[in-house]
Amino acid sequence: MYEIRIKEITRDNWEEALKLSVHEDQKPFVPSIAESLAFAYIKPWDKALDPYVLYESNQIIGAFYLTYTPNSEENYWIGGFQVDKRLQGKGYGKQSFKKIIEFIQEKHPACKVISLTVEKENEQAIGLYEKMGFVSWDQENRYGEHIYRLKVR
Repeated sequence: MYEIRIKEITRDNWEEALKLSVHEDQKPFVPSIAESLAFAYIKPWDKALDPYVLYESNQIIGAFYLTYTPNSEENYWIGGFQVDKRLQGKGYGKQSFKKIIEFIQEKHPACKVISLTVEKENEQAIGLYEKMGFVSWDQENRYGEHIYRLKVR
């Protein structure tokens, strides 16, 4: 079992975060760290977008961002989730995702539903999300991605 920690991407760790990469066949499915940081600056979807990195020991192993409307009950979206390609297939994804769900509940006590989108071709991610309890709502966003939701309270 890994001890995953979550930290904001800041001026102290952004350069290290930029070194994260996924396998070539996964690149169409996940934004780069640079794109995630741009999203945090322009906030294209909601009032808030916070980029985070995942640590195990003192090493960045992955990243994600959370886009949301503060104090809402159902507008919390996980995006950009990735585990570095060198560490995939070792259980980091599942443990990291579990930690992300706990983190959102702690940081945003009003949250009752966590949502995410996934490309229909991204079977590996869909399998992970379904194992974590996310359920397809049989809806797509404007980009053709499937919407999944998890009730947490």
